[in-house]
Amino acid sequence: MTTSFGAQTTAAEVLKDVDLTGKRAIVTGGASGIGIETARALANAGAEVTIAVRNLEAGRKVQQSNINIDYIELSDLDSIATFVKGWDGPLHILVNNAGLMASPEAHTPEGWELQFATNHLGHFALATGLYPALRAAGGARVVSVSSSAHQRSPVVFEDIHFARRPYEPWAAYGQAKTANILFAVEAARRWAGDGILINALHPGGIRTNLQRYVSDEELDRLRGNNSPAWKTPEQGAATSVLAAASPLLDGVSGRYLEDCNVAEPHQPGTRRGVAAYALDPEAAARLWTVSEEMLNTRLNPA
Repeated sequence: MTTSFGAQTTAAEVLKDVDLTGKRAIVTGGASGIGIETARALANAGAEVTIAVRNLEAGRKVQQSNINIDYIELSDLDSIATFVKGWDGPLHILVNNAGLMASPEAHTPEGWELQFATNHLGHFALATGLYPALRAAGGARVVSVSSSAHQRSPVVFEDIHFARRPYEPWAAYGQAKTANILFAVEAARRWAGDGILINALHPGGIRTNLQRYVSDEELDRLRGNNSPAWKTPEQGAATSVLAAASPLLDGVSGRYLEDCNVAEPHQPGTRRGVAAYALDPEAAARLWTVSEEMLNTRLNPA
């Protein structure tokens, strides 16, 4: 699949001729960064959008006639369960956008490493909890916002939560972003019969609050001299809304996108493309099982 869009395309340009009237969408993390632009672009195309956020005050600044706000804490299963229980009716678009990047070492009360818990497990619980609403919509789409940082680490199944290996913020982030892609691979397989399309993506490098734990000097060092230019939030949201609503992706599922196109295999020495381990169907199936076991143990400790 190729499109005429690219790295400089904005979300509004992607949805210029798309009518989402009657569609309902959820965007996690929709009160900052590319989440704001994703929510606005979907709403401006006619969708009724709910932004699921931790900071309700920030969310209120984004509200408009067809953008609603609701609370969610993705590292807290009780919060996710409350959000899911409160959702009524079909859901046409789910954008798993919220994230935590290279944070200091922290664990949830369950002992889960916080980046994995927030970036993957929380969105896994949300998407699977909303599965009946997605199925009811007929032709629903799920968007899993990953990152080129997935190239930093596969999912280390032997020690996901850094119980035995030294914690390294970027390895933890990379593992969680790989999990975002593997989720899309397995969900695409499991939910194909329900007409649900799900894709993962790298939005590009965008300066947002996501980098609050990373200094400018470290960002420059990590990006290197050959990295693409920084994108604006409007450009960073373009691939998300392409996956969420563009007819160009009809029938496309279980893929990893970047710059509004399906990515090529990763080439060592570059930051483009998708690592083979992130598309491995066996790893994807294993991650789904492990994730279910973690959630079931938390919800049914006996």
